Amino acid sequence: MTSSPDATIAVHSLWKVFGPKADTVVGTDLAELSRADLLAQTGCVAAVRDVSFDVAPGEVFVVMGLSGSGKSTLVRCLTRLIEPTSGSVLLDGEDIAQASPKRLRELRRTKFSMVFQHFGLLPHRRVIDNIAYSLEINGVGREARHARAREVIELVGLTGYDQHYPEQLSGGMQQRVGLARALAVDPEVMFLDEPFSALDPLIRRDMQAEVMRLHRDLGKTMVFITHDLAEAMKVGDRIAIMRDGAVVQVGTAEDLVARPVDDYVADFTRDIPRSHVLTLQAIARPVRGDDDLTGPRLPGTTIVRDAARAILDSQHPVQVVSGDDVVGVVTKDEVLRLISADDPA
Repeated sequence: MTSSPDATIAVHSLWKVFGPKADTVVGTDLAELSRADLLAQTGCVAAVRDVSFDVAPGEVFVVMGLSGSGKSTLVRCLTRLIEPTSGSVLLDGEDIAQASPKRLRELRRTKFSMVFQHFGLLPHRRVIDNIAYSLEINGVGREARHARAREVIELVGLTGYDQHYPEQLSGGMQQRVGLARALAVDPEVMFLDEPFSALDPLIRRDMQAEVMRLHRDLGKTMVFITHDLAEAMKVGDRIAIMRDGAVVQVGTAEDLVARPVDDYVADFTRDIPRSHVLTLQAIARPVRGDDDLTGPRLPGTTIVRDAARAILDSQHPVQVVSGDDVVGVVTKDEVLRLISADDPA
């Protein structure tokens, strides 16, 4: 895999092997064994297996998979909370895997930040001091760090709670404090490891919307780990699906639903309503000579669900356009078939 020169993060052939003589696995015939066979023969587990991908500036890149797929180990290797066995992790061209302990601490303080499922708030400190803590360890003075903390308090919707202690806040509000603490240093990249999996469904939905709003407003590059495909499709620009330590497929939500590379990915996406993910260009058919091209014109990037009413109300095929060019047409029949497949009952 060749990286884009503009990638904010470029991961190349990353491995993490746990067990005795783990460094003898990569680059040998042992690396070709299945996870079960490798464990049986060597006592080692390949938690991350030859993973490569790029993350573009300002992209929300989601890594998902079932429990044990390697996604959380992967994000910990990306941040060097766990030492990779081999491979490289380039952040703006600098290999984090080769950074000295001093340089790594500097990168964590200034370049990237992390948000985890367990908030890790300091119970004896008020909200403002929890948020300002990352600045405090950077040597920022009290007045300046509190001023920055108040900025991000407003940004994440915690105005009025700066003097509260963590135990006085709900789970969702505590996670907002965690987000604010990560944002306080104005990082280029944010790593979020299942940050909302411990929250109630309604609070989780609110926090997903909050991350999407923050991303829209701030344009941060994010690597977001989740086991929930609906969450992945909601927040992610692209999604990497992992199985047994390896990345099986990387693509947009539409790619995964419309063009799964194997049965494993197809099983993952089976319960996702296709009309909520597919765009008009994915279901459009070519224009025929007898088509009446007097119907509405809609961009090919429009989600089918969002266009359904206009298509069903039209007496003529809807023209699917890319710029000024008509790239196909969609009729009521295509939309009704898709909606019926989503709800076979």
